[in-house]
Formats: sequence, C-alpha cells, structure tokens
Amino acid sequence: MSKPIQFGEDVPGYQIRVLNEREIRAAAGILFLATFTSIMLIFFQGNFRPVKYVVTLFFLDFIIRVFISPRFAPTLILGRWIVSRQVPEYVGARQKRFAWAVGLALSATIFVFLVVVNAYSPITGLACMACLVFLYFESVFGICIACKMYTLFFRKKAQYCPGEVCDVKTRQKITAAQWLVMAAFILGIVALVYFFNGYYNRQPYDLFGINTPTK
Repeated sequence: MSKPIQFGEDVPGYQIRVLNEREIRAAAGILFLATFTSIMLIFFQGNFRPVKYVVTLFFLDFIIRVFISPRFAPTLILGRWIVSRQVPEYVGARQKRFAWAVGLALSATIFVFLVVVNAYSPITGLACMACLVFLYFESVFGICIACKMYTLFFRKKAQYCPGEVCDVKTRQKITAAQWLVMAAFILGIVALVYFFNGYYNRQPYDLFGINTPTK
C-alpha cells in the first residue's frame, strides 16, 4: 500500500516504486507549452512578466515533486486527469527523482536570477533552453535525457525505463532505403528554400478584404 508522502507508488508486480510515465509526459507537455509561450512573449513583445510567473510555478512544482511527493505536484495531478482513461505505463521512480532534481536545479537557477535578482543573462538563457529541450524530448519522444545520466552518476542500471529501453537488447533498424528517403527529403527542403524563397517571402493579401481599410 502506497503511503501519502513517499516518492513513487508501490504497484503489484514491480520490485521498486514506480511512476506513471503517461501522466509525466502530459505534465511535461503542459510545462513546455507554458515555458515556450512565455519565452515567445519576451522575443516578440519584450514582456518578462509571464515568464516570471511560469518560472515561479515551475520551481514550486519541482520542489513538491522532489521533496514532498509527486502525487501532490499540481502539473502531475493535471497530467493524471488528462490521461486518466489511458492504461498506465509504469517506470522506475529512482531515475525520475534524479531527473527532477536536475530540473529543480535548473528552475532554481532561473528563479534566482530572473525573479529574485530581476536580471537576465546567458545563464538564464541557457538554463531555459535546457529546460525546453528536456521537456520537449520527454513529452514528444518519451525520452528522459536526465534519466540517462542516472547510470553515469550512480553506476547502477535503471529499472523500468520508458519504452523498456533498459531491457531491450535489439533496436528497430532503419533501412538504407529509408535513409535515402530522409536524404532526399532534406535536399528537397534545401532546394525549396533556394529556388522559391522569393515566392514564399511575398506578403499574403486579404482575400475577402475584411481587414482592408476603407477610404
């Protein structure tokens, strides 16, 4: 029986405490969307207020995940609600705790510089970029980059990894034909940009004249 305050859940059939990867990916998607949107507001409007709120909530959420219990982290609660009809995919809690400790360190760095000191610098920029990359890979590909660092730091094999990558001895292979298709696709994009850049650079007009100013 899982206790209210513990890291991970005790699930029959699993030797260690585990977490539901599906709700973790959902929570990562929520955080990625909020962070990315707030950063875009900086680029296009010079508005730092939204990112300060996002960073504060990000920081608090990871404090709850690491030091209290993931089951009380707001984004994970929301993620669980979103995927509540999906069959859980359980992963080891140990490597996730290490990964979230890395996320906590990054969010703490951004919080101190951007919110407390009220200054931006390459430090906050790089930390934000790292957070975005980690969140994107987690939510879109199901790849926990920081979890892969767990083995390097603790010299022990992680258990119950997403997609069973810890246990699978073989991997899906990409054929030569598929690589050729990818190469042709990339060359096609380069050719499109080179030959049609002027055409695509044209400003589109209002087809129905809805926003055309009247004289």
